[in-house]
Amino acid sequence: MASPCRKMASRSLLQFVTCFGRTAVGSSVFRQFSGSSVCRATLQTNVLTERTTSPWSLMAAVCLQRLPVISADCSPIEQQFNTMMQQLELEKSMLADHELRLLEEAERMSRKQAGDYDSDEEDDPRHQDTVLGQDLEDAWEQKFKNFQPAPRIRDDVDKDLTSVERCLADSLVLLAKQQVGGSELWLLPQTQWQEGETLRQTAERALASLPGADFKATFLGNAPCGVYKYKLPKPARTEGSIGAKVFFFKAILSDSGLAAAPDARFLWAKKKELQRYLKPAYMMKVDRFVLGL
Repeated sequence: MASPCRKMASRSLLQFVTCFGRTAVGSSVFRQFSGSSVCRATLQTNVLTERTTSPWSLMAAVCLQRLPVISADCSPIEQQFNTMMQQLELEKSMLADHELRLLEEAERMSRKQAGDYDSDEEDDPRHQDTVLGQDLEDAWEQKFKNFQPAPRIRDDVDKDLTSVERCLADSLVLLAKQQVGGSELWLLPQTQWQEGETLRQTAERALASLPGADFKATFLGNAPCGVYKYKLPKPARTEGSIGAKVFFFKAILSDSGLAAAPDARFLWAKKKELQRYLKPAYMMKVDRFVLGL
């Protein structure tokens, strides 16, 4: 009798310890889960609070580029290569119809001067042309001399920074003079984000709000190509406004509309001219996505 009682007592004790361990583990897991949920909810609340009370304002800017209108001048090595390719093409090419006609006329004239000329050739309709090949070449040469191509360099237009037709062989970037704090700076056209619109819509509004400008642009995507963070001057800072975060969007000019006024608050600059107008820190961000085509 003593042995079965010992087994039952040991088994009961073992079951009690096992159940107690499971209960303890389960309660600890429950406490950990509930604690993590509370922390996660608190973190989300803090993030929303920071967004509503953030001292940094969101802005969007547009990098509007006018692509080259004419081809750029060839470098010396490009000119040498072009001359070499033209020489190879001339050596390997066959005679054109006009060149064959010139050779035939020259042969007929030489035979006529030598007295070895058949008068029956006059009746041949191929030889009754009143205009010879050499006469055609002379007319073409005179027309070529009278042709005056448009100048590639126009000093009066290229020096006008407000003209979108300056430096036709280069890519230009639009800059606008805007108020930042108590000072005016040359920047890419930008404006502050408004609730209910996307950042791309903000960039489109920044371009459309330029005074005296009527630009039509094609935006290259909905995602920004860069971001810049800056602080306002100390006199302009407040507890709720320290600075701004600017998100850049790229666009290509498709139509310039009307000509700009001489006193316009924007200009078109080449990539190598940007450092004259932009601050170094701002220029370092812009230089990453501006293509010098």
